[in-house]
Amino acid sequence: MSEKLGVAVIGCGNISRSHIPSYLKLDNVEVRYFCDIIPERADKAVETYGCGKAVYDYKELLGHDDIDIVSVCTHNDCHAPISIDFMRDGKDVLCEKPAARTLPEALEMQKVAHETGRMLSIGVVNRFVDTVNKIKKLIEDDVLGEVYQVYISFRSHRSIPGLGGDFTTKAASGGGVRIDWGVHYIDLVLYCLGDPTPLTCSGVAHSKLGTAMKDYVYTSMWAEDTKNTETGTFDVDDFVTGLIRTDKAAITFNGAWAQNIGESETFVDFLGTKGGIRMQYGGKFKLYSTMGDMLTDITPDYNSTGFDYAAEIKSFVDSVITRKPNQAYIDNAVITSKILDAIYRSSDSGKEVTL
Repeated sequence: MSEKLGVAVIGCGNISRSHIPSYLKLDNVEVRYFCDIIPERADKAVETYGCGKAVYDYKELLGHDDIDIVSVCTHNDCHAPISIDFMRDGKDVLCEKPAARTLPEALEMQKVAHETGRMLSIGVVNRFVDTVNKIKKLIEDDVLGEVYQVYISFRSHRSIPGLGGDFTTKAASGGGVRIDWGVHYIDLVLYCLGDPTPLTCSGVAHSKLGTAMKDYVYTSMWAEDTKNTETGTFDVDDFVTGLIRTDKAAITFNGAWAQNIGESETFVDFLGTKGGIRMQYGGKFKLYSTMGDMLTDITPDYNSTGFDYAAEIKSFVDSVITRKPNQAYIDNAVITSKILDAIYRSSDSGKEVTL
């Protein structure tokens, strides 16, 4: 192994723009390859960042001894095969969320990580966010008492991404708002609670507002360059709701890519016997309590780094060096995959699912 760890970035779209600058901040790594099936993207990455070589098929990188770390920044259907190929090639992998399109794919990734001894972390960046870690510490320090209930809201007005493209095609994405946004919210709650054991799930997933694609009205659309409202597909959920029972708290949630309510409600409520917290997603939080026999609410003031991809990347690089899994290791992330799978199974069957 050379003095610096060699990095290959697979997929040079939007999410890679969070990974690449974070690697470039570190003195002990070097980005050596940019790979994308759209050649212009790989070429543009080389030009933009002034380093590395453009490659258009990731399989050309298998067997390269100048690669130690691989960041998988592709769409969901490619997460499992690419991650598995590189782990079997002796590389450590940071794969973007969700771990995979389906639970069987995520479990296979976990199996290969164990078999090969490679580090496999999933890009659940909230586990590295300062606000989330402050809340986790408050829970661990018993400031809230027994946290018995958590409520999650990830609802937006009309924000279906890339309508008709890969985001809304189940064969490519594995699902809609549940797997795209829900993975972040559910994972951060599990993390704050100390990764409890899920027991049962009951869920309902709706596919309503995006089905008539040509008539879909919106003000803005994430990944609009990938939309195909003429001949594309919309076979995923745009609203999801449910209940997760764990061996600690119960978790309820409502999530919407699109709803006919013109408000964005993205927050998490942690309800405890001594106090409660409302966390604004991507922002800060307010602590409610009865300290000194008074009804109090405190808005802590601290420097917030927001979605700290730099901390996520540094933690992964450190885990590669120390050979110690970090908080985003596949064994933790796969718990969220099991819950997401159970939500869909419950919705399809109309029954509660035991995990």
